Amino acid sequence: MAAPMELSCWGGDWGLPSLHPESLTVMAYAKFSGAPLTVNTINNSWRAPKGDVPVLISEDTVISQPAKILNFLRKQKYNADYELSAKQGADTLAYIALLEEKLLPALLHTFWVEAENYCSVTKPWFASRIAFPLSLYLPGKMSREALNRILLTRGGPPLYSLTEVEAQIYRDAKECLNLLSKRLGTSQFFFGDPTTLDAFVFGFLAPIYKVCFPRVQLQEHLRQLPNLCRFCDDILSCYFRLTVSGHSPAGQDTADANLQKLTQLVNKESNLIEKMDDNLRKSPQHPPRKLTTLKLAAGGEGSSPLNRLSP
Repeated sequence: MAAPMELSCWGGDWGLPSLHPESLTVMAYAKFSGAPLTVNTINNSWRAPKGDVPVLISEDTVISQPAKILNFLRKQKYNADYELSAKQGADTLAYIALLEEKLLPALLHTFWVEAENYCSVTKPWFASRIAFPLSLYLPGKMSREALNRILLTRGGPPLYSLTEVEAQIYRDAKECLNLLSKRLGTSQFFFGDPTTLDAFVFGFLAPIYKVCFPRVQLQEHLRQLPNLCRFCDDILSCYFRLTVSGHSPAGQDTADANLQKLTQLVNKESNLIEKMDDNLRKSPQHPPRKLTTLKLAAGGEGSSPLNRLSP
């Protein structure tokens, strides 16, 4: 019997099991290969054993970084690439390198550097899921790390200003999306059955596709490539049991159960109120007290305190 495996990762929203691209990649690969992972949403990378997510724990083994986690799963006989040819394996490595070089900088910029997106979506979402006082610090730290990573890889000559870097990374990202769309064509997956490449592409594309940002230039370009959008929707519906709207059958059952409990609680409260009314009606009644009548000043109704307080 295989040792139990637990995956620690960031949580999800907008119909995604996780908002974190690397966590999505590992979760998708585990689904494709049939690896029995127990997903533990920690929503705080400082609680992870190695200070980063995703993290896979199996007995005394602790592994971080998607590539190392996928290699470990393959050694445990959970291999989604078993039927790939040597050429397809080489293509997989080439396309993953393309994603990390061309698409990842724009993805990081969209989430963590673009001011409007960061202030209205990214920062509030992560801060609401991190315990105080780290919620005041950790989102800013993640934003600075994303900017440093972009500038480290794309900020050299001839691109010196942040504006030039931003324009170039979005051009590269759109070109990468076009290449992926052309390679996928009308197929459901890149090599027939879902493989490592599909897991990486899904991990990178799904957050861009699903998260509702005010600045959506990369999302708008992705939505113009319907085969890539269908690719994300198919994986969500087939492997994560999520519909295009982002609701799962299990989630709907939970919502229905909660609604039923709420209805029962409201009924109990209504019955209690009715009993209280009956008791009040049966109790001895005191004669009503006379209210002091407010007399109008000599100036007429216009000088009444009630009228002066009216809008």
